[in-house]
Amino acid sequence: MPALDTSVDAAIDAFRDGQPVLVHDFADREGEVDLVYPATAVTPADVARMRTDAGGLICVALSHEAAAAFDLPFLVEELDHPAADGGDLGYDSRSSFSLPVNHRDTYTGITDDDRARTITELGHAAADPDGTDFAAEFRAPGHVHVLRAAPSLAHRTGHTELGVALAAAADREPAAVVCEMLDAETGGARSVADARAYADRHDLAFVEGAALVDELA
Repeated sequence: MPALDTSVDAAIDAFRDGQPVLVHDFADREGEVDLVYPATAVTPADVARMRTDAGGLICVALSHEAAAAFDLPFLVEELDHPAADGGDLGYDSRSSFSLPVNHRDTYTGITDDDRARTITELGHAAADPDGTDFAAEFRAPGHVHVLRAAPSLAHRTGHTELGVALAAAADREPAAVVCEMLDAETGGARSVADARAYADRHDLAFVEGAALVDELA
């Protein structure tokens, strides 16, 4: 059996250790780099890092199986409003968004402490879906956006699925936090070169989505 791509191997090892990984999806898809964490490893300081260093939307990707066990819908299917007809996204056929939630033990839900609590509890819930009463643990609407992954990378290759696949390869709970890395000066997505430089400065693993698909699909 051939050895794993070294960047994939490093990403899996980092994720197994509870460390964040930078994942670039594909130049012809979103063309974005996300900061990705195993959900149960996230602390309030990590939430602060995502909102200051990354700047995108902080979301929790759940595996298809966990989301199905919780009966979580795709949000677009629940919205009875003309705006829910999103049309062609350009980079994909659909959005992965499900319900935005807060853990019921949080207050406003938006603070670093509150979001870290919601994120880690989502990770624990995903690891034990049969033992979790989702509605008893979480309320909607909230401040952490839940994403529902496709069944596998063969079905879809967004950051949602890449994060869940990385978690599976690292023997982590089937839940990953994803947050887009933005450029504070241009307002656009941070370039791959800048994201790689950030990874180098902070000693973080960087991996291409194509490499994850090649090794893990």
